[in-house]
Amino acid sequence: MRRRWIKNPNRCADEYLDGIENFIEFTRRHNPGATRIRCPCRRCNNTLWETIENVGFHLVRNEIIKTYSIWNLHGEQLDNPSSSNATRVDNVEPIVDPNEVMDIINDAFPFASTNINQEGEDDMPTPMDSVEFEQYEKLLKNVNKELYPECESFSVLTAIGELMHGKIKYHMSNLCFNYFLGVFKRMLPTDNCLPKDHKHAHKVLNGLELGYEKIQACKNNCMLFYKEYETLDTCPICNESRFKMTSQNRMTMIPQKVMRYLPMKPRL
Repeated sequence: MRRRWIKNPNRCADEYLDGIENFIEFTRRHNPGATRIRCPCRRCNNTLWETIENVGFHLVRNEIIKTYSIWNLHGEQLDNPSSSNATRVDNVEPIVDPNEVMDIINDAFPFASTNINQEGEDDMPTPMDSVEFEQYEKLLKNVNKELYPECESFSVLTAIGELMHGKIKYHMSNLCFNYFLGVFKRMLPTDNCLPKDHKHAHKVLNGLELGYEKIQACKNNCMLFYKEYETLDTCPICNESRFKMTSQNRMTMIPQKVMRYLPMKPRL
């Protein structure tokens, strides 16, 4: 069955939207009575189950897996049953595109590629300090460095990006992430470059400046202990203590509430 709509990059096109309706009808016909089905959008990747209505929404928002042209996970029979395993493997698409990683690096360090102008004149001065340039070189090295010798699928940076994406998507704790990272590292060839734990993996991504800043806040959401209020120990509005108290009514240095601030500028 020809399903050209799957390859259509315009998710607002009539062809694509009609294709989603056909998929939903196909799913209802082959899964009578089902309220939840595997979602074939690029984020859920046929591993998460959603209501049929939400699946339709996901396919518009996240796009369908481009290789999922045979709907064997939704009731369609394969012409050649022996090829079912290969079909399932083909459905898994990478989350991190190496080209997109380079675009992010160039956005984070916009002056790194301006050493030579278009006319081929002398090098232009680079408005980057030594620390920034060192970060740029490390990221560039990791995006081009193979995860292990002769590995064609992942660089160090794309591998870490995929793993970090999974950590966030499935709400993994740092302890759980460290365990699986250690397992993966032992599975790979001994000369692999996979970081040994979350701390070292996070250091590799630090240069992209996509982290967050922790700002302590009032327990009752009155205000932030920030800028001119940074040195206060109690909220000037409700008089609530900034820090937690022990059972002996002694003040600790553990804040009662912390806000995570994600700066917009590095993300634009």
